[in-house]
Amino acid sequence: MDRIWLKQYPQGIPADIDIDDYASLKHVLEDSCRRFADLPAYGNMGVSLSYRNLDRATRAFGAYLQKVLKLERGERVAIMMPNLLQYPVALFGTLRAGFTVVNVNPQYTARELEHQLNDSGASVIVVLENFAGTLQEVLPRTKVRTVITTQVGDLFPAFKRGLVNFVVKHVKKMVPPWSIPGSTPFLAAMRAGRALSLDYVPLGHEDVAFLQYTGGTTGVAKGAVLTHGNMVANVLQVAAWMARDLKDGEETVVIPLPLYHVYALTTNLVFMKLGAHCLLITNPRDMPAFLETLRKNPFTAIIGVNTLYGALIDAPGFAQVDVSRLKLISAGGMAVQRVVAHKWKQATGLAIIEGYGLTETSPVALANPLGIEEWTGTIGLPLPSTEAKIMDEQGNDLPQGQVEEICIRGPQVMRGYWNRPDETAKVLAADGWLRTGDMGFMDERGWFRITDRKKDMIVVSGFKVFPNEVEDVVAMHPGVLEVASIGAHDDRSGEVVKIVVVRKDPSLTEQDLIDHCKLHLTGYKVPKLVEFRTEPLPKTNVGKILRRELRAPAPVSS
Repeated sequence: MDRIWLKQYPQGIPADIDIDDYASLKHVLEDSCRRFADLPAYGNMGVSLSYRNLDRATRAFGAYLQKVLKLERGERVAIMMPNLLQYPVALFGTLRAGFTVVNVNPQYTARELEHQLNDSGASVIVVLENFAGTLQEVLPRTKVRTVITTQVGDLFPAFKRGLVNFVVKHVKKMVPPWSIPGSTPFLAAMRAGRALSLDYVPLGHEDVAFLQYTGGTTGVAKGAVLTHGNMVANVLQVAAWMARDLKDGEETVVIPLPLYHVYALTTNLVFMKLGAHCLLITNPRDMPAFLETLRKNPFTAIIGVNTLYGALIDAPGFAQVDVSRLKLISAGGMAVQRVVAHKWKQATGLAIIEGYGLTETSPVALANPLGIEEWTGTIGLPLPSTEAKIMDEQGNDLPQGQVEEICIRGPQVMRGYWNRPDETAKVLAADGWLRTGDMGFMDERGWFRITDRKKDMIVVSGFKVFPNEVEDVVAMHPGVLEVASIGAHDDRSGEVVKIVVVRKDPSLTEQDLIDHCKLHLTGYKVPKLVEFRTEPLPKTNVGKILRRELRAPAPVSS
Protein backbone atom coordinates (compact mmCIF):
# COMPACT_ATOMS: atom_id res chain seq x y z
CA MET A 1 0.00 0.00 0.00
CA ASP A 2 1.03 3.64 -0.43
CA ARG A 3 2.44 4.75 2.92
CA ILE A 4 1.81 8.46 2.43
CA TRP A 5 2.64 9.15 6.07
CA LEU A 6 6.32 8.49 5.45
CA LYS A 7 6.61 12.02 4.02
CA GLN A 8 5.71 13.33 7.48
CA TYR A 9 8.49 11.40 9.24
CA PRO A 10 11.14 13.57 10.91
CA GLN A 11 14.59 13.34 9.38
CA GLY A 12 16.47 10.24 10.49
CA ILE A 13 13.43 8.07 11.25
CA PRO A 14 13.57 4.92 9.08
CA ALA A 15 10.58 3.68 7.09
CA ASP A 16 11.24 0.17 8.39
CA ILE A 17 13.06 -1.55 11.21
CA ASP A 18 15.09 -4.76 10.93
CA ILE A 19 13.38 -7.20 13.27
CA ASP A 20 16.31 -9.58 12.85
CA ASP A 21 18.53 -7.27 14.91
CA TYR A 22 17.48 -9.38 17.91
CA ALA A 23 16.21 -12.94 18.03
CA SER A 24 14.30 -12.43 21.30
CA LEU A 25 13.84 -10.19 24.31
CA LYS A 26 16.44 -12.36 26.04
CA HIS A 27 18.99 -11.13 23.53
CA VAL A 28 17.93 -7.51 24.04
CA LEU A 29 18.43 -7.85 27.79
CA GLU A 30 21.77 -9.62 27.52
CA ASP A 31 23.05 -7.00 25.09
CA SER A 32 22.12 -4.19 27.48
CA CYS A 33 23.60 -5.98 30.50
CA ARG A 34 26.88 -6.33 28.58
CA ARG A 35 26.99 -2.79 27.20
CA PHE A 36 25.83 -0.94 30.30
CA ALA A 37 27.04 -3.27 33.07
CA ASP A 38 28.07 -0.59 35.56
CA LEU A 39 25.12 1.74 34.98
CA PRO A 40 21.94 1.69 37.08
CA ALA A 41 19.18 -0.32 35.40
CA TYR A 42 16.22 -0.07 37.80
CA GLY A 43 15.56 2.15 40.77
CA ASN A 44 12.84 1.96 43.41
CA MET A 45 12.44 3.79 46.72
CA GLY A 46 16.01 5.09 46.63
CA VAL A 47 17.64 1.75 45.78
CA SER A 48 19.13 0.97 42.37
CA LEU A 49 20.02 -2.29 40.65
CA SER A 50 22.85 -2.11 38.10
CA TYR A 51 22.71 -3.86 34.75
CA ARG A 52 25.47 -6.18 35.98
CA ASN A 53 23.43 -7.14 39.03
CA LEU A 54 20.27 -7.38 36.92
CA ASP A 55 22.09 -9.93 34.78
CA ARG A 56 23.10 -11.96 37.85
CA ALA A 57 19.71 -11.78 39.51
CA THR A 58 17.76 -12.80 36.40
CA ARG A 59 20.17 -15.69 35.80
CA ALA A 60 19.54 -16.87 39.36
CA PHE A 61 15.76 -16.63 39.08
CA GLY A 62 15.76 -18.34 35.69
CA ALA A 63 18.00 -21.13 36.99
CA TYR A 64 15.61 -21.68 39.89
CA LEU A 65 12.71 -22.12 37.47
CA GLN A 66 14.73 -24.49 35.28
CA LYS A 67 16.63 -26.59 37.80
CA VAL A 68 14.61 -26.54 41.02
CA LEU A 69 11.06 -26.29 39.69
CA LYS A 70 12.00 -28.19 36.53
CA LEU A 71 9.55 -26.31 34.35
CA GLU A 72 9.17 -27.39 30.77
CA ARG A 73 9.85 -24.96 27.96
CA GLY A 74 6.91 -22.65 27.32
CA GLU A 75 5.28 -23.08 30.73
CA ARG A 76 3.53 -19.99 32.04
CA VAL A 77 4.78 -18.00 35.03
CA ALA A 78 2.38 -15.42 36.47
CA ILE A 79 3.70 -12.22 38.07
CA MET A 80 1.34 -10.46 40.47
CA MET A 81 2.88 -7.35 42.02
CA PRO A 82 3.17 -3.58 41.59
CA ASN A 83 6.33 -1.84 40.37
CA LEU A 84 9.13 -3.20 42.55
CA LEU A 85 12.72 -4.27 41.81
CA GLN A 86 11.51 -7.86 41.96
CA TYR A 87 9.34 -7.29 38.88
CA PRO A 88 12.09 -6.98 36.24
CA VAL A 89 14.04 -9.76 37.94
CA ALA A 90 11.10 -12.17 37.73
CA LEU A 91 10.14 -10.91 34.27
CA PHE A 92 13.52 -11.27 32.60
CA GLY A 93 14.46 -14.36 34.58
CA THR A 94 11.34 -16.08 33.27
CA LEU A 95 12.00 -15.02 29.68
CA ARG A 96 15.70 -15.96 29.75
CA ALA A 97 14.83 -19.42 31.03
CA GLY A 98 12.51 -20.03 28.06
CA PHE A 99 9.16 -19.58 29.78
CA THR A 100 6.14 -17.35 29.15
CA VAL A 101 5.14 -14.42 31.38
CA VAL A 102 1.52 -13.88 32.42
CA ASN A 103 1.15 -10.38 33.84
CA VAL A 104 -1.51 -10.19 36.56
CA ASN A 105 -3.10 -7.08 38.02
CA PRO A 106 -2.50 -7.40 41.78
CA GLN A 107 -5.77 -5.59 42.46
CA TYR A 108 -7.80 -8.39 40.89
CA THR A 109 -10.64 -9.85 42.87
CA ALA A 110 -10.68 -13.59 43.52
CA ARG A 111 -13.08 -14.13 40.62
CA GLU A 112 -10.88 -12.26 38.14
CA LEU A 113 -7.68 -13.91 39.37
CA GLU A 114 -9.12 -17.41 39.21
CA HIS A 115 -10.20 -16.93 35.61
CA GLN A 116 -6.82 -15.63 34.47
CA LEU A 117 -4.80 -18.33 36.21
CA ASN A 118 -7.02 -21.09 34.84
CA ASP A 119 -7.24 -19.66 31.35
CA SER A 120 -3.48 -19.20 31.06
CA GLY A 121 -2.67 -22.52 32.70
CA ALA A 122 0.01 -20.83 34.81
CA SER A 123 1.95 -23.35 36.88
CA VAL A 124 3.95 -20.81 38.90
CA ILE A 125 3.01 -17.45 40.37
CA VAL A 126 5.21 -14.78 41.94
CA VAL A 127 3.05 -12.68 44.25
CA LEU A 128 3.60 -9.77 46.61
CA GLU A 129 2.43 -11.02 50.00
CA ASN A 130 0.09 -8.01 50.30
CA PHE A 131 -2.11 -9.84 47.76
CA ALA A 132 -1.47 -13.42 48.86
CA GLY A 133 -4.82 -13.59 50.63
CA THR A 134 -6.67 -13.30 47.32
CA LEU A 135 -4.46 -15.97 45.82
CA GLN A 136 -5.00 -18.24 48.82
CA GLU A 137 -8.75 -18.08 48.21
CA VAL A 138 -8.57 -19.38 44.62
CA LEU A 139 -5.41 -21.49 44.65
CA PRO A 140 -7.10 -24.90 45.17
CA ARG A 141 -9.19 -24.30 42.03
CA THR A 142 -6.22 -23.55 39.77
CA LYS A 143 -3.35 -25.48 38.16
CA VAL A 144 -0.71 -23.45 39.99
CA ARG A 145 1.86 -25.80 41.51
CA THR A 146 4.36 -23.32 42.94
CA VAL A 147 3.78 -20.04 44.77
CA ILE A 148 6.74 -17.67 45.26
CA THR A 149 5.99 -14.87 47.72
CA THR A 150 7.86 -11.60 48.05
CA GLN A 151 7.82 -8.58 50.33
CA VAL A 152 8.13 -4.96 49.24
CA GLY A 153 11.73 -4.49 50.34
CA ASP A 154 13.18 -7.88 49.42
CA LEU A 155 15.83 -6.54 47.02
CA PHE A 156 16.86 -3.62 49.23
CA PRO A 157 20.07 -3.68 51.34
CA ALA A 158 19.63 -5.68 54.54
CA PHE A 159 18.86 -2.86 56.99
CA LYS A 160 16.46 -1.05 54.68
CA ARG A 161 14.87 -4.36 53.68
CA GLY A 162 14.08 -5.22 57.28
CA LEU A 163 12.82 -1.73 58.06
CA VAL A 164 10.58 -1.41 54.98
CA ASN A 165 9.10 -4.88 55.37
CA PHE A 166 8.41 -4.28 59.06
CA VAL A 167 6.69 -0.93 58.40
CA VAL A 168 4.58 -2.31 55.53
CA LYS A 169 3.42 -5.29 57.56
CA HIS A 170 3.22 -4.08 61.15
CA VAL A 171 2.97 -0.28 61.07
CA LYS A 172 0.93 0.41 57.94
CA LYS A 173 -0.75 -3.02 58.21
CA MET A 174 -0.84 -3.43 54.44
CA VAL A 175 -0.55 -7.23 54.51
CA PRO A 176 -3.83 -9.02 55.26
CA PRO A 177 -3.50 -12.44 56.94
CA TRP A 178 -2.64 -15.28 54.56
CA SER A 179 -1.43 -18.85 54.67
CA ILE A 180 -0.19 -20.80 51.66
CA PRO A 181 1.56 -23.98 52.88
CA GLY A 182 4.57 -24.89 50.78
CA SER A 183 5.07 -21.42 49.32
CA THR A 184 8.65 -20.28 48.68
CA PRO A 185 10.02 -16.87 49.71
CA PHE A 186 11.46 -14.95 46.77
CA LEU A 187 14.83 -14.54 48.48
CA ALA A 188 15.05 -18.28 49.12
CA ALA A 189 14.38 -18.95 45.44
CA MET A 190 17.12 -16.48 44.51
CA ARG A 191 19.61 -18.09 46.90
CA ALA A 192 18.90 -21.51 45.44
CA GLY A 193 19.23 -20.19 41.89
CA ARG A 194 22.59 -18.51 42.51
CA ALA A 195 24.13 -21.90 43.22
CA LEU A 196 22.95 -23.18 39.83
CA SER A 197 23.68 -22.33 36.22
CA LEU A 198 21.12 -21.04 33.74
CA ASP A 199 20.82 -23.37 30.76
CA TYR A 200 20.98 -21.75 27.35
CA VAL A 201 17.63 -21.66 25.57
CA PRO A 202 17.62 -20.87 21.82
CA LEU A 203 14.69 -18.46 21.68
CA GLY A 204 13.41 -17.01 18.40
CA HIS A 205 10.70 -14.76 17.02
CA GLU A 206 8.01 -17.44 17.10
CA ASP A 207 8.40 -18.27 20.78
CA VAL A 208 5.71 -16.84 23.05
CA ALA A 209 6.94 -14.15 25.44
CA PHE A 210 3.68 -12.98 27.05
CA LEU A 211 0.07 -13.89 27.53
CA GLN A 212 -1.12 -10.33 28.02
CA TYR A 213 -4.72 -10.28 29.15
CA THR A 214 -7.29 -7.86 27.79
CA GLY A 215 -11.05 -7.70 28.14
CA GLY A 216 -13.39 -9.31 25.66
CA THR A 217 -16.72 -8.43 24.10
CA THR A 218 -18.06 -11.58 25.74
CA GLY A 219 -17.07 -10.27 29.16
CA VAL A 220 -14.28 -12.84 29.46
CA ALA A 221 -10.69 -11.64 29.62
CA LYS A 222 -8.60 -13.02 26.76
CA GLY A 223 -4.85 -13.61 26.59
CA ALA A 224 -3.24 -11.87 23.64
CA VAL A 225 -0.38 -14.11 22.50
CA LEU A 226 2.60 -11.78 22.13
CA THR A 227 5.67 -13.51 20.73
CA HIS A 228 9.29 -12.51 21.15
CA GLY A 229 9.09 -11.35 17.54
CA ASN A 230 6.10 -9.11 18.30
CA MET A 231 7.81 -7.56 21.29
CA VAL A 232 11.23 -7.16 19.67
CA ALA A 233 9.56 -5.46 16.72
CA ASN A 234 7.72 -2.96 18.91
CA VAL A 235 10.81 -2.26 21.00
CA LEU A 236 12.77 -1.48 17.83
CA GLN A 237 9.91 0.54 16.33
CA VAL A 238 9.47 2.72 19.41
CA ALA A 239 13.23 3.06 19.91
CA ALA A 240 13.63 4.23 16.30
CA TRP A 241 10.78 6.71 16.77
CA MET A 242 12.37 8.19 19.90
CA ALA A 243 15.96 8.14 18.62
CA ARG A 244 15.98 11.85 17.80
CA ASP A 245 16.79 13.05 21.32
CA LEU A 246 17.61 9.99 23.44
CA LYS A 247 21.14 8.70 23.91
CA ASP A 248 22.27 5.24 24.95
CA GLY A 249 23.31 5.01 28.58
CA GLU A 250 22.37 8.60 29.42
CA GLU A 251 18.65 8.60 30.13
CA THR A 252 16.58 8.39 33.31
CA VAL A 253 12.93 7.49 32.75
CA VAL A 254 10.15 7.66 35.34
CA ILE A 255 7.71 4.72 35.12
CA PRO A 256 4.68 5.38 37.34
CA LEU A 257 2.38 3.12 35.34
CA PRO A 258 2.32 -0.54 36.43
CA LEU A 259 4.51 -2.92 34.45
CA TYR A 260 1.64 -5.38 34.19
CA HIS A 261 0.02 -2.82 31.82
CA VAL A 262 1.26 -3.39 28.28
CA TYR A 263 2.05 0.30 27.61
CA ALA A 264 4.37 0.52 30.61
CA LEU A 265 5.76 -2.94 29.88
CA THR A 266 6.93 -2.16 26.36
CA THR A 267 8.12 1.35 27.19
CA ASN A 268 10.19 -0.16 29.97
CA LEU A 269 11.70 -2.63 27.49
CA VAL A 270 12.57 0.21 25.11
CA PHE A 271 14.40 2.17 27.79
CA MET A 272 16.12 -0.99 29.02
CA LYS A 273 17.44 -1.47 25.47
CA LEU A 274 18.79 2.10 25.61
CA GLY A 275 20.62 1.43 28.88
CA ALA A 276 18.45 3.90 30.78
CA HIS A 277 17.92 4.15 34.52
CA CYS A 278 14.27 3.10 34.92
CA LEU A 279 12.71 4.57 38.06
CA LEU A 280 9.83 2.34 39.13
CA ILE A 281 7.10 4.15 41.06
CA THR A 282 5.28 1.66 43.27
CA ASN A 283 2.36 3.87 44.25
CA PRO A 284 1.91 7.02 42.15
CA ARG A 285 -1.21 7.89 44.16
CA ASP A 286 1.11 8.69 47.08
CA MET A 287 1.77 12.09 45.54
CA PRO A 288 4.19 13.43 48.20
CA ALA A 289 6.43 10.35 47.83
CA PHE A 290 6.13 10.51 44.03
CA LEU A 291 7.18 14.17 43.99
CA GLU A 292 10.05 13.42 46.36
CA THR A 293 11.35 10.80 43.91
CA LEU A 294 11.13 13.31 41.07
CA ARG A 295 12.96 15.97 43.08
CA LYS A 296 15.80 13.61 43.99
CA ASN A 297 16.26 12.16 40.51
CA PRO A 298 16.67 14.58 37.61
CA PHE A 299 14.86 12.71 34.86
CA THR A 300 14.93 12.93 31.09
CA ALA A 301 11.71 11.07 30.23
CA ILE A 302 8.40 10.17 31.82
CA ILE A 303 5.48 8.02 30.74
CA GLY A 304 1.89 8.32 31.86
CA VAL A 305 -1.78 8.58 31.07
CA ASN A 306 -3.87 11.73 30.98
CA THR A 307 -5.23 11.31 34.51
CA LEU A 308 -1.80 10.86 36.03
CA TYR A 309 -0.38 13.87 34.18
CA GLY A 310 -3.34 15.95 35.29
CA ALA A 311 -2.88 14.97 38.94
CA LEU A 312 0.88 15.49 38.82
CA ILE A 313 0.84 18.94 37.21
CA ASP A 314 -1.79 20.15 39.69
CA ALA A 315 -0.09 18.68 42.76
CA PRO A 316 1.31 21.13 45.33
CA GLY A 317 5.08 20.94 45.05
CA PHE A 318 5.33 20.05 41.36
CA ALA A 319 6.70 23.52 40.65
CA GLN A 320 9.79 22.59 42.68
CA VAL A 321 10.57 19.57 40.46
CA ASP A 322 13.56 20.12 38.16
CA VAL A 323 12.39 19.51 34.59
CA SER A 324 15.40 21.14 32.92
CA ARG A 325 16.72 17.80 31.60
CA LEU A 326 13.35 16.52 30.41
CA LYS A 327 13.34 15.40 26.76
CA LEU A 328 10.27 13.23 26.40
CA ILE A 329 6.76 13.22 27.87
CA SER A 330 5.02 10.13 26.53
CA ALA A 331 1.29 9.44 26.87
CA GLY A 332 -0.81 6.43 25.95
CA GLY A 333 -3.68 4.29 27.15
CA MET A 334 -6.33 7.03 26.84
CA ALA A 335 -6.84 10.31 25.05
CA VAL A 336 -4.90 13.32 26.37
CA GLN A 337 -7.08 16.30 27.22
CA ARG A 338 -6.18 19.67 25.72
CA VAL A 339 -6.06 21.39 29.11
CA VAL A 340 -3.60 18.83 30.51
CA ALA A 341 -1.38 19.05 27.42
CA HIS A 342 -1.40 22.86 27.66
CA LYS A 343 -0.35 22.84 31.33
CA TRP A 344 2.56 20.48 30.64
CA LYS A 345 3.71 22.58 27.71
CA GLN A 346 3.66 25.67 29.93
CA ALA A 347 5.52 23.93 32.76
CA THR A 348 8.17 22.12 30.72
CA GLY A 349 8.32 23.76 27.30
CA LEU A 350 7.64 20.34 25.76
CA ALA A 351 4.59 18.93 24.02
CA ILE A 352 3.14 15.67 25.28
CA ILE A 353 3.84 12.96 22.70
CA GLU A 354 0.66 10.96 22.39
CA GLY A 355 0.65 7.47 20.93
CA TYR A 356 -1.95 4.86 20.11
CA GLY A 357 -2.13 1.12 20.26
CA LEU A 358 -3.73 -1.92 21.80
CA THR A 359 -2.66 -4.91 23.82
CA GLU A 360 -3.01 -6.77 20.51
CA THR A 361 -0.31 -4.56 18.91
CA SER A 362 2.30 -4.98 21.68
CA PRO A 363 1.02 -2.11 22.05
CA VAL A 364 2.27 0.90 20.03
CA ALA A 365 1.04 1.25 16.45
CA LEU A 366 0.91 5.00 15.83
CA ALA A 367 2.45 8.01 17.54
CA ASN A 368 3.06 11.70 17.18
CA PRO A 369 6.64 12.62 16.21
CA LEU A 370 8.95 13.97 18.91
CA GLY A 371 9.46 17.17 16.94
CA ILE A 372 5.95 18.55 17.35
CA GLU A 373 5.78 21.98 18.97
CA GLU A 374 2.25 21.61 20.31
CA TRP A 375 -0.06 18.76 21.24
CA THR A 376 -1.92 17.78 18.06
CA GLY A 377 -5.03 16.02 19.36
CA THR A 378 -4.37 13.22 16.85
CA ILE A 379 -3.00 9.73 17.39
CA GLY A 380 -0.20 10.54 14.94
CA LEU A 381 1.44 8.49 12.22
CA PRO A 382 2.02 4.74 11.81
CA LEU A 383 5.38 3.66 13.24
CA PRO A 384 8.15 2.19 11.03
CA SER A 385 7.17 -1.15 9.48
CA THR A 386 3.53 -0.44 10.37
CA GLU A 387 0.60 -0.05 8.00
CA ALA A 388 -2.73 1.51 8.91
CA LYS A 389 -5.92 2.04 6.96
CA ILE A 390 -9.64 2.70 7.29
CA MET A 391 -11.86 -0.26 6.42
CA ASP A 392 -15.61 -0.79 6.38
CA GLU A 393 -17.60 -3.77 7.66
CA GLN A 394 -17.31 -5.56 4.30
CA GLY A 395 -13.52 -5.27 4.25
CA ASN A 396 -13.33 -2.46 1.70
CA ASP A 397 -10.58 0.15 2.01
CA LEU A 398 -12.00 3.66 2.37
CA PRO A 399 -10.54 6.91 1.03
CA GLN A 400 -8.88 9.68 3.01
CA GLY A 401 -11.20 11.64 5.26
CA GLN A 402 -13.88 8.97 5.50
CA VAL A 403 -14.74 7.63 8.96
CA GLU A 404 -14.80 3.90 9.63
CA GLU A 405 -12.75 1.32 11.54
CA ILE A 406 -9.00 1.80 11.97
CA CYS A 407 -7.06 -1.33 11.01
CA ILE A 408 -3.40 -2.12 11.71
CA ARG A 409 -0.85 -4.46 10.16
CA GLY A 410 2.76 -4.94 11.21
CA PRO A 411 5.24 -7.25 12.93
CA GLN A 412 3.99 -6.11 16.36
CA VAL A 413 0.47 -7.50 15.79
CA MET A 414 -0.29 -10.44 18.09
CA ARG A 415 -0.41 -14.04 16.93
CA GLY A 416 -3.98 -14.31 18.22
CA TYR A 417 -5.91 -14.92 21.43
CA TRP A 418 -4.82 -17.81 23.66
CA ASN A 419 -6.98 -20.88 22.94
CA ARG A 420 -9.69 -18.71 21.33
CA PRO A 421 -9.57 -19.13 17.55
CA ASP A 422 -13.16 -17.90 17.23
CA GLU A 423 -12.36 -14.63 18.97
CA THR A 424 -9.14 -14.29 16.97
CA ALA A 425 -11.02 -14.67 13.70
CA LYS A 426 -13.30 -11.77 14.61
CA VAL A 427 -10.45 -9.26 14.69
CA LEU A 428 -7.45 -10.72 12.83
CA ALA A 429 -7.61 -11.49 9.11
CA ALA A 430 -5.53 -14.09 7.32
CA ASP A 431 -3.53 -11.32 5.59
CA GLY A 432 -2.48 -9.85 8.96
CA TRP A 433 -4.86 -6.90 9.25
CA LEU A 434 -6.15 -6.30 12.79
CA ARG A 435 -9.48 -4.60 13.37
CA THR A 436 -8.99 -2.23 16.31
CA GLY A 437 -12.63 -1.48 17.12
CA ASP A 438 -11.83 2.25 17.01
CA MET A 439 -13.51 4.51 14.47
CA GLY A 440 -11.52 7.25 12.79
CA PHE A 441 -10.09 8.63 9.60
CA MET A 442 -6.79 9.38 7.86
CA ASP A 443 -6.20 12.83 6.40
CA GLU A 444 -4.43 13.64 3.15
CA ARG A 445 -1.02 13.70 4.85
CA GLY A 446 -1.36 10.34 6.58
CA TRP A 447 -2.26 11.57 10.08
CA PHE A 448 -4.89 9.52 11.90
CA ARG A 449 -7.59 10.72 14.26
CA ILE A 450 -10.04 8.72 16.40
CA THR A 451 -13.64 9.87 16.31
CA ASP A 452 -15.49 7.16 18.22
CA ARG A 453 -15.38 3.55 19.34
CA LYS A 454 -17.06 0.77 17.48
CA LYS A 455 -16.88 -1.44 20.53
CA ASP A 456 -18.79 -0.73 23.72
CA MET A 457 -15.51 -0.79 25.60
CA ILE A 458 -15.11 1.72 28.42
CA VAL A 459 -11.66 3.19 29.12
CA VAL A 460 -11.03 4.30 32.71
CA SER A 461 -7.67 6.05 33.14
CA GLY A 462 -6.23 3.92 30.35
CA PHE A 463 -7.61 0.62 31.60
CA LYS A 464 -10.17 -1.24 29.51
CA VAL A 465 -13.50 -2.19 31.01
CA PHE A 466 -15.84 -4.37 28.99
CA PRO A 467 -19.53 -3.90 29.71
CA ASN A 468 -20.44 -7.58 29.66
CA GLU A 469 -18.15 -8.34 32.59
CA VAL A 470 -19.71 -5.58 34.70
CA GLU A 471 -23.21 -6.64 33.65
CA ASP A 472 -22.53 -10.27 34.55
CA VAL A 473 -21.53 -9.23 38.06
CA VAL A 474 -24.45 -6.83 38.58
CA ALA A 475 -26.91 -9.45 37.28
CA MET A 476 -25.75 -11.79 40.06
CA HIS A 477 -27.51 -9.54 42.58
CA PRO A 478 -30.96 -10.98 43.36
CA GLY A 479 -32.54 -7.54 43.31
CA VAL A 480 -31.68 -6.89 39.63
CA LEU A 481 -34.04 -7.66 36.78
CA GLU A 482 -32.08 -6.10 33.90
CA VAL A 483 -28.78 -4.26 33.63
CA ALA A 484 -26.65 -2.56 31.02
CA SER A 485 -23.24 -0.96 31.45
CA ILE A 486 -21.98 2.06 29.54
CA GLY A 487 -19.22 4.64 29.79
CA ALA A 488 -19.92 8.12 31.15
CA HIS A 489 -17.65 11.13 30.71
CA ASP A 490 -15.41 12.05 33.63
CA ASP A 491 -13.03 15.02 33.75
CA ARG A 492 -10.36 13.09 35.67
CA SER A 493 -10.41 9.55 34.30
CA GLY A 494 -11.83 10.21 30.85
CA GLU A 495 -14.66 7.80 31.51
CA VAL A 496 -16.25 6.01 34.44
CA VAL A 497 -18.51 2.98 34.50
CA LYS A 498 -22.22 3.67 34.62
CA ILE A 499 -24.91 1.01 35.02
CA VAL A 500 -28.55 1.32 34.04
CA VAL A 501 -30.71 -1.03 36.09
CA VAL A 502 -34.30 -2.22 36.14
CA ARG A 503 -35.06 -3.44 39.66
CA LYS A 504 -36.63 -6.73 40.63
CA ASP A 505 -36.59 -5.65 44.28
CA PRO A 506 -38.04 -2.13 44.69
CA SER A 507 -35.92 -1.55 47.81
CA LEU A 508 -32.63 -2.05 45.93
CA THR A 509 -30.34 0.99 46.33
CA GLU A 510 -27.39 2.44 44.47
CA GLN A 511 -25.10 1.64 47.40
CA ASP A 512 -26.30 -1.99 47.47
CA LEU A 513 -25.10 -2.44 43.89
CA ILE A 514 -21.80 -0.63 44.37
CA ASP A 515 -20.99 -2.70 47.46
CA HIS A 516 -21.88 -5.86 45.54
CA CYS A 517 -19.61 -4.90 42.64
CA LYS A 518 -16.70 -4.16 44.97
CA LEU A 519 -16.73 -7.81 46.03
CA HIS A 520 -16.26 -9.07 42.49
CA LEU A 521 -14.57 -6.36 40.41
CA THR A 522 -11.26 -4.51 40.47
CA GLY A 523 -11.68 -0.92 41.62
CA TYR A 524 -11.60 0.80 38.24
CA LYS A 525 -14.37 -1.53 36.97
CA VAL A 526 -16.74 -0.72 39.83
CA PRO A 527 -19.63 1.50 38.67
CA LYS A 528 -19.44 5.11 39.80
CA LEU A 529 -22.89 5.97 38.50
CA VAL A 530 -26.14 4.03 38.90
CA GLU A 531 -29.35 4.89 37.09
CA PHE A 532 -32.62 3.10 37.81
CA ARG A 533 -35.35 2.74 35.21
CA THR A 534 -38.88 1.40 35.47
CA GLU A 535 -39.34 0.51 31.82
CA PRO A 536 -37.56 -2.46 30.14
CA LEU A 537 -34.20 -1.53 28.63
CA PRO A 538 -34.20 -0.90 24.85
CA LYS A 539 -33.38 -4.00 22.83
CA THR A 540 -32.99 -5.25 19.28
CA ASN A 541 -35.57 -7.61 17.84
CA VAL A 542 -33.41 -10.51 18.97
CA GLY A 543 -33.21 -9.22 22.53
CA LYS A 544 -29.77 -7.58 22.60
CA ILE A 545 -29.66 -4.47 24.78
CA LEU A 546 -29.00 -1.30 22.78
CA ARG A 547 -26.29 0.38 24.82
CA ARG A 548 -26.01 3.28 22.39
CA GLU A 549 -29.60 4.27 23.12
CA LEU A 550 -28.84 4.26 26.84
CA ARG A 551 -26.32 7.03 26.31
CA ALA A 552 -29.19 9.31 25.34
CA PRO A 553 -31.07 11.27 28.06
CA ALA A 554 -32.99 8.85 30.26
CA PRO A 555 -36.76 8.77 30.64
CA VAL A 556 -38.08 9.80 34.03
CA SER A 557 -37.94 6.98 36.57
CA SER A 558 -39.34 6.65 40.04
